[in-house]
Amino acid sequence: MKHRILTLSLTAVLGGSLVMMLAPSADAQRARRSNDAQPAPAEGRQFGSAAGTIVNEALQFMNSNQYGPAVSKLNEALAIGDLNPYERSTIYQMMGSAYYEQNQYSQAITSFESAISSGGLLPNESTALRLNISQLLIANGRHTEGATMLENYINQGNQVKPAYVDMLVGAWVQAENYQRALPWAERWFNEASPKERKHFDLLNFLYNNLGMSGKQADIVLQMINRYPEDRTLWDTWASMLSNGGREQDAFEVNKMLYLGGAMNSEQDVMKIVQYYSFYEMPFQAAKILEREMNSGTVSRTPDRMIQLSDLLRQARDYKRAIPILEQAAQSAGTKDVYAQLGEALYNDAQCGKAETAFRQAIDKGYNRGKAWSLIATCIYESSQQEERIDCDWDDEKKASAPRKLLRDKAYAAFGNVPSGTNSGRDAAKWRQFIKAEEKAVTDRCIFEVNVEKERCFNNIDNAYKATFLTGGEPDIDQNCLPFKAEFDKKFRSTKKKDG
Repeated sequence: MKHRILTLSLTAVLGGSLVMMLAPSADAQRARRSNDAQPAPAEGRQFGSAAGTIVNEALQFMNSNQYGPAVSKLNEALAIGDLNPYERSTIYQMMGSAYYEQNQYSQAITSFESAISSGGLLPNESTALRLNISQLLIANGRHTEGATMLENYINQGNQVKPAYVDMLVGAWVQAENYQRALPWAERWFNEASPKERKHFDLLNFLYNNLGMSGKQADIVLQMINRYPEDRTLWDTWASMLSNGGREQDAFEVNKMLYLGGAMNSEQDVMKIVQYYSFYEMPFQAAKILEREMNSGTVSRTPDRMIQLSDLLRQARDYKRAIPILEQAAQSAGTKDVYAQLGEALYNDAQCGKAETAFRQAIDKGYNRGKAWSLIATCIYESSQQEERIDCDWDDEKKASAPRKLLRDKAYAAFGNVPSGTNSGRDAAKWRQFIKAEEKAVTDRCIFEVNVEKERCFNNIDNAYKATFLTGGEPDIDQNCLPFKAEFDKKFRSTKKKDG
């Protein structure tokens, strides 16, 4: 680009016929015309001898790549008071070229702009120089100014070269004006033959930033067909599906990638695990996570082990969750890990081990009320699995019954829940319930005894009445014999006194 700008600038400056020698004085030209019959130059488009001599010296410096001395000579020429517009425009153009070769882009742009404003250029020369200025502005990081000027050049009906389109796309993208970049990018894409990855990538980038999801989806699918091995394209497609409310389809894409072996990093695996968990498939999520932890793809950290145990507990596979939590507790030893271990043991009805885990959690600062509530609940629920107390048992057997012992232990455990909290109030209600349940057992046994006694009293009474006809001793049911003495005392003794 640098070579092209310098060449175009010098061509405009020197008009081709004056590259190595500037015009002589007006009198000398008139004499030459008389002798050689040459056509007269355009009025004002020639150098006087004073300026011409200095500019020739500057040109010699430029030809030998001595741009600093050339600029000094050109400044010396500009100091001449009666320069015509053509001379001034030419000098500024040469100066811009010299600055450009020294990578002094701002000065070069200023000099080229001065060349135009000096008024000594023909329309086509000004147009060509504006094209150079626009490209130089873009190259110098002034993307908006340069792109706007280049677009104006094109809109005036000038030739559009592929390089100009390429430059406009890059300039508007660099300026982050994606709306202005889009039509040029689409033209660049459509005219490219063959199309390369960069053409697709640019449209994908622009459509994404402009929120044109429909067009982006189309270009991404084209890219997937061309580059099916590119994982980033599949990720982009899945992300678009998810953002478009098609989470299930996004899940299917990611599942396909995982099953196809394309997702093999820890981050990838955790994404799949989260998808399975989100769609309420904790067993499958746990299976994947455990497999990848065993293979080493996912690190076996306490957090990951806790996550695995959570998934197993969601799947109600407490027996597999417990050993994993025990490992996590040994590694991390935090209150939360011990509490989670306690909950897993609680759900597996291992109340003794659950109490041990919860006590360790309490020692490390875990919520005492919540821990003891779960301990007590576990004990109470285990009591319900024991044999019901039979009213026929004697008092000693009733007192030592596993159901009663566990119920008493649960009552005591609920008493460890701090009062004055929601957990404490709930625990108090549980204690009331347990006492009421115990009383209900006593009342039930008393009721059963009373029902049996009433039945036997009727049996004994009928037996006595039957002796009036049969004589002899009353025929009393063997099960009712224990109640005969009480019956006799209560009813027979009274009859004897009355008789």
